[in-house]
Amino acid sequence: MAIADFHNTGKAGKLKVLSPDFDDDEIPVETLFRTFDEMPSIEQEALKLSCGKILDIGAGAGCHSIALQDQGKEVTAIDISPLSVITMKERGVVNAFEQDLWLTTEKYDTLLMLMNGIGIVGKIDKLPEFFGLVDRILNEGGQLLLDSSDLCYLYEEENGIIILPDDGRYYGELRYQMRYKGKNGEPFDWLYIDFDTLQNIAAECGFETSMVKQGEHYDYLARITRAAK
Repeated sequence: MAIADFHNTGKAGKLKVLSPDFDDDEIPVETLFRTFDEMPSIEQEALKLSCGKILDIGAGAGCHSIALQDQGKEVTAIDISPLSVITMKERGVVNAFEQDLWLTTEKYDTLLMLMNGIGIVGKIDKLPEFFGLVDRILNEGGQLLLDSSDLCYLYEEENGIIILPDDGRYYGELRYQMRYKGKNGEPFDWLYIDFDTLQNIAAECGFETSMVKQGEHYDYLARITRAAK
C-alpha cells in the first residue's frame, strides 16, 4: 500500500516496523524508489556484478530491476505483493511477477537478494532448505549475490565487549510486523546473518562464499557459488 501510494501520489504515510525485539521503527518509503546513484555502494557493486539471466527477489518498488534494465541487463523481478508488482510494471519493469520465491522453478545465472533479502529465509535452521532451492534454480556457473548485517553491535557493552544472548536462539533472528495507515500486516520471521555463519552453513550445503564488500556498520555483500567438485 505504501509503495503504491508513493508511486501514484509522490508521497506516502508512515510505514511502521514493529518488533518485540526493539522500539518501533519507520521505513522512509522514498528510499524504495532510489536511483542507482542514490544506492549505497554495496548495492551498486551487486548490480555491477549481476550478469546473465537475473532474478531480483523481493523486488518491492523495482529500483534494482530498473537500474539493471538501464545497464542493458536481462532481469526478472518477483514479489509476493500484488500492489508492488503493479507498481513495478507501471514504472517500466519489463518482467515483473507476483511470485513466491519458494515456488520458483525457472533457472537463472544470478540470484539477487538486496536490502537484506536473505531475511526472507526467516530462521537460520531453514538455510539448508534455502540452499537446496538455490541449487535447483541456479544455472551452472551461476551466483547468488546478497547483502546482510551482523547484529552483534546490538549487544555491545559500554566497554566495547559484545555479549550475545544465550537463550538458544540465533541473535540475528527477528520477528517483524508492518503497519501502514492503521492496517497491520501479518507478523513474519526475518533473518540477519553474520558472514562467518553464512559461510559455514553454505559450505555444509555445497557452496562457497566470498566477501565482496564490507560496509561501514557491520554490513556486507557476499557472493555465493557452487563449490568445486
